[in-house]
Parts: sequence; C-alpha cells; structure tokens
Amino acid sequence: MTIFSRRALRPTTLLLLLPLASATPARPAKPIGVIPYLNTPLQGAQPDPQVIAQFGMYNNPRLQAYITQQGKRMTAISDRPGDYGFTIVDSPVINAFATPDGHVYFTRGIMAYFNDEAQFTGVLGHELGHITAQHGKKQQTRSTITGIGMLLGSVLAPQVMQSVGGIAQQVVGLGMLKYSRNDENEADGLGVKYSTKVGYDASHMASFFQTLERTEQQSGSSVPTFLSTHPNSADRYQRVKGLAAQARQSLGKTTLLVNRDSYLRSIEGLPFGDDPRQGFVESGVFYHPELKFRFPIPAGWKSENSPEQFQMSEPNGKALLAFTGVSGSSLDEAAQTLAKQIGVTAGNVQRTTINGFPALTFEGDQAASQSQATPAHVQSYILQDGKSLFAFVGLATAASFSTYAPQFASAVQGYQRLTEASKLNRQAERIHIKQAPAATTLSQALTANGVPAKRLEEVAIINGMQLTDRLPAGTLFKVVGR
Repeated sequence: MTIFSRRALRPTTLLLLLPLASATPARPAKPIGVIPYLNTPLQGAQPDPQVIAQFGMYNNPRLQAYITQQGKRMTAISDRPGDYGFTIVDSPVINAFATPDGHVYFTRGIMAYFNDEAQFTGVLGHELGHITAQHGKKQQTRSTITGIGMLLGSVLAPQVMQSVGGIAQQVVGLGMLKYSRNDENEADGLGVKYSTKVGYDASHMASFFQTLERTEQQSGSSVPTFLSTHPNSADRYQRVKGLAAQARQSLGKTTLLVNRDSYLRSIEGLPFGDDPRQGFVESGVFYHPELKFRFPIPAGWKSENSPEQFQMSEPNGKALLAFTGVSGSSLDEAAQTLAKQIGVTAGNVQRTTINGFPALTFEGDQAASQSQATPAHVQSYILQDGKSLFAFVGLATAASFSTYAPQFASAVQGYQRLTEASKLNRQAERIHIKQAPAATTLSQALTANGVPAKRLEEVAIINGMQLTDRLPAGTLFKVVGR
C-alpha cells in the first residue's frame, strides 16, 4: 500500500475520496487551433501537496528530470506557454492526470507501460491539451485532481456515498473531474499536435491506447484509470492515427522520432505493481513490513491504498472501513481529534485492549446536513502501538450498521505484530530490460528469461506486443521480476 509511504504513517485528516463531480454536457467540437485560449500564464510548477499526500512522490531524480525536460519542451510550443510542472507519483495505478493550474502528473504505473518516447510524449501532450483548453477550469476553478478514479469512488453505493461523501467534501475537498467525450477528443487532437510539433511520431499515442485497452480486458475491470473517463471505443485508435497523419503532413515532417531503446533503458529497475514495503494484501490479510503489523480484511471486500490510509469497502458499497494514523498525545486526545474530523459526537466511549494493545472505542452518527440525506453511523477504534496511534473507522447507514459491525470488529481484533520473515522481507517486483541475443518470438524470449506461463500475456501487454511477434536479434524487451 502506499498508505504509509516511505515514511511512517503520519497523523492525517481522514481521506475518504468519493466522486464529487460528474461529466460536463457535450458541446460542439471546435477545430484544433481555433480554441479561444486565455493568454494568462500558468503557475503550476510546484506539485499540489494534497496530490502528493494522496499518492506520494516517486523518488527517481533521473526519470523526474526526463519528464520535466520533455514537458518544458512541449509547453514552449503549446497554445498557452507558462510555468508548468511535471511530477511522477508513487502509484502502481496506470494513470496520468492534470490540475487546472498547470501541473501534469504521471504515475510510475503508467511509466512502466510506455514502450517508447513517442507514446509518453503523446500522452503528455494529451494532458497538456486538457490544461490548454481549460477543460478543468470549466468545472472547478481551484487546483483539483482530475481523473484519478480511486477504486472506492466507483464501488460505494449511493446511500453510503451520500453519508460518507460529506466527510470527503468536508475534510478533503478534492473532486474528480470527468471530461466530456468532446473534451477528450479535443485533448487527443492537441496531444497529436504538440507531440508532432516537437518531433515525435504521434501515431504511437494511438498504439498506447490499444495497450491500455488490452490491460483492461485482461483484468476484467477498469484498471487503466487513464481510460476511465476517456472515449473507449474501437474508432479512437483510427481517429488518433488519422490525426497523426494529418499533423505530419501539415508540418511537413518526413522523419519523426520514436526513441524506443532510450526510453526502455530509462525505466530499468522501475518498481512494478504495489510496493510490498509500503504494505500489501495477500490471502485476505493486510501486511505492513515497515511498521510491522498485520490485520485481516473482511472476506470479499475491496481495498485501496493511499499514502494516508488503507480503505476497505463492502462489494456492493454498503459499508466502508478505513485504517489511518491519528494525532494526539493520548488515546483520549486522539479520539477527540478523530471525532471532530469525521463529524460525530463521540458516544459510548469505552477503554479496552486489542491483542494486548491499549485501545479506545466510540461510536456516533454524523451530523445531518443538506449534502447528507442519510448520515452514516460510525464506529471508531483507536489503538496505541508503541508511540504510534492508529484508528479503524467503520461506516454504514444506521439501518444496516448492525449487519457490518461484526466485520468491523473482526478486522480490528485481528490487528497484531508482524513477525513472519517471508512477509517482512518481501521485495517489490521491478521492470528489467533484456536484449534478444538472436531472432526469436516474444513468447520464447520471455520464457527464456523466467517469465512463468501464467504471466506471459500480462508481460506481452506491458511490452505492447503479441506473444507471437518476432524479435530481431538485439531487440530490447521488458520482463518483470524481483
């Protein structure tokens, strides 16, 4: 989990993110280059602290310098030059997003799936297009995360969304903007325009969309959140291909860059998937090697990590359990702080122990408000583990709370120290770049490098290839391993 990041879980406000904004109505598409852009320079050079709190910063100075250099090259020729910023965040989710003030974020997850500079630059241009055309500002004027698509934002049922949503709006204030189909098409066009203008083959941007669609099909869910609000139709590939051909012709470009090998070498060693040092789920148990604890997840529940907390959600969205750090010098002070954050008057306060850890529990109803037609009933457990104070917060509607209270209690009572060496020493998987010594197929190359049969298709998708594709001698390709 990125919940506790590379640092110990710090006291925090409770981040229960839900979708707070919906798609804007479709409007007539405008020709690219004839959009009424503002000339106001943008000042997004510094990353938003709330975005970093949500995901954590990925610490790779060389890769960070690379995306900054590419970003500034592109903003210099864009329709709205300014002091833009570019940041890689430490999330395994496949995504890129932008804030309206002029900052573009790439997850390390999406960086692992790019297979050349042309793909990366096309997606960078797409995100710059959203900023340039002010798609975000038309919906929300403050710097707000766009298109993040957190798991729990899509699984919580309406009745719980109403009650828990008040917490998200009250404490965090972060919305998830969803662009219209026309906005997305417009951003595609601008991405093609900008990437071609700086010398890259924008048709590779279309190929990358195919890679993400294959990822989604293989997983059976909307894993590539970069596509979650984008036109996800078969004709998108053809449309972007056509735009790329037009851009090449209009700019008189005969030779355009792809730079496959240099990009692949730049991501050697990139972590792939969840970083187990920051917490991982296995066989229904959440383990945290750095902080050395474990606890079970209610059977069948979904889970999601962030730098600030770990969230568990009932499959139909009828209940939620969050685990997070809480500030205070004592259990009583921590309880007061937490009750204020989640908007409840603490009642039925009891001292107890949880597997030998001093603990305190309280419950209450969220105060009713216009935005909360059905306030949630909340049960909170605070425990002291050494010098750290942690909280479990369970939420459900009052009518259904008794159904889920035993599952909340079971997870809490399962909190204990982590002592298993196999869990404490778990290492992250990483992207490794290999070279075909002779002509072969991708399938043969992957198998020869230790990729198990059950993961061949997954790693083929990461390479943006089919298993039957021929690799000439000397071809670079990716494998995944520890």
